[in-house]
Amino acid sequence: MNLNIKTKLTLQFTLIVTLILTLFSISIYYFSSTYREKEFYNRLENKALDNVRLLIDVKEIDHDLLKIIDRNTNLSLYNEKVMIFNYKNELLYNSSDNDSIEITPEILNNIRLEKEVRFTDDKIEILGLLYTDKFDRFVVLASAFDKYGRNKLNNLKWVLFIGFFVSIGITVFVGRIYAEKALKPMSDVVSQVEKITISSLNLRVEEGNGTDEISQLAITFNKMLNRLESAFEMQRSFVSNASHELRTPLTSITGEIEVSLMKNRSAQEYESILKSVLEEIKNLNEITNGLLDIAKASSDISAISVKNVRIDELLWQTRSELIARKKAYTIEIKFAAPIDDESKLTILGNEYLLKTAIINLMDNACKYSLNNTVIVELSVTSTHFIAEFMDNGIGIDEEDLKKITAPFFRAKNAINISGNGLGLPLVDKIITLHQGTLSFQSEINKGTVVSISLPFSD
Repeated sequence: MNLNIKTKLTLQFTLIVTLILTLFSISIYYFSSTYREKEFYNRLENKALDNVRLLIDVKEIDHDLLKIIDRNTNLSLYNEKVMIFNYKNELLYNSSDNDSIEITPEILNNIRLEKEVRFTDDKIEILGLLYTDKFDRFVVLASAFDKYGRNKLNNLKWVLFIGFFVSIGITVFVGRIYAEKALKPMSDVVSQVEKITISSLNLRVEEGNGTDEISQLAITFNKMLNRLESAFEMQRSFVSNASHELRTPLTSITGEIEVSLMKNRSAQEYESILKSVLEEIKNLNEITNGLLDIAKASSDISAISVKNVRIDELLWQTRSELIARKKAYTIEIKFAAPIDDESKLTILGNEYLLKTAIINLMDNACKYSLNNTVIVELSVTSTHFIAEFMDNGIGIDEEDLKKITAPFFRAKNAINISGNGLGLPLVDKIITLHQGTLSFQSEINKGTVVSISLPFSD
């Protein structure tokens, strides 16, 4: 049976209170019953001792006078009876002519052996005592029915019984109200969440006092909404920018071909048009490859092949390949301090992706540097390898730095420099995939320092 939380809380609360009330009621009844029995037997003991002392120790009191005293005392018990036997089991005194209780020699002998015996006969409580004086040993039996004590106990039983069920009813009612009140903040959160749609991701859940669990849930949910809103904004921006970046070369290619078909042209003109189209196709290919690399770098590290990579060797190899393609570039690699432990130059990762990240960082630094020069400074900490790519270029505005890793984003002062805005987003994905960090320091017209930090291979 599926129950909502409100009903479950009410039932659990009621069950706990029921168990407590049950234990409480049973304990009250048990201890009250025990106390009644103990108190009544004490009264029987006092009665028995009083009678035997009067009969045996006081010479002026005989059997008949003791009976008169018993009948006229205000402290008599209901159906009270006192019997005194001598050592021969002969009855010396009987306060009542009622023979409803049969006393056998076995009972008397047992009392002499145990010195005190308590037992009941049809709710009549009987106390047997051994009384010894200077000359003889007597067995005294006192019995009575505890009418008032049992009535009180019975009344207590009904009070507890009725109080138990009344308390359970009140508990269910109060528990329901308590559950509703306790879950109201949760209901409010649910109703607020239901109002949030794709078109209203700017809405947020009320966070309350910020200290209780519901408030913490609301805060966590709002953080998730912030991430979702950022992701949707990034997706919209990505689609818009991607459409623009893909449309531009396609439009250029279409225009070039349409113009070339307007009339017959010379071989040189066709060659020029084809070269222009080829450049646009290369640009399209770069964008496509960049998007594919970003998708690959966005996967989990367990989904790609990894191995131990000497990061310093990879840097030198990448430098050589980039300079071979772009002769104007100057790339200087240096160590901030000597590194004797080769394990601190070994990274567990995907060599192709790491190389792609390094190429992008070197290419960006050279492209935006005034003299196409980048200095790569290498250092290590106790746990990480660090590479800093330093240029002396145009720098990046502080506001643009916040968006620099968004796909297709271009800084305002870099619009006139060739690029598609996919390099740094790709680098960010690759470094994050390898559990590293990417950071930027920049000053307008002075240059930028891009730092990557990667953990050593275990």
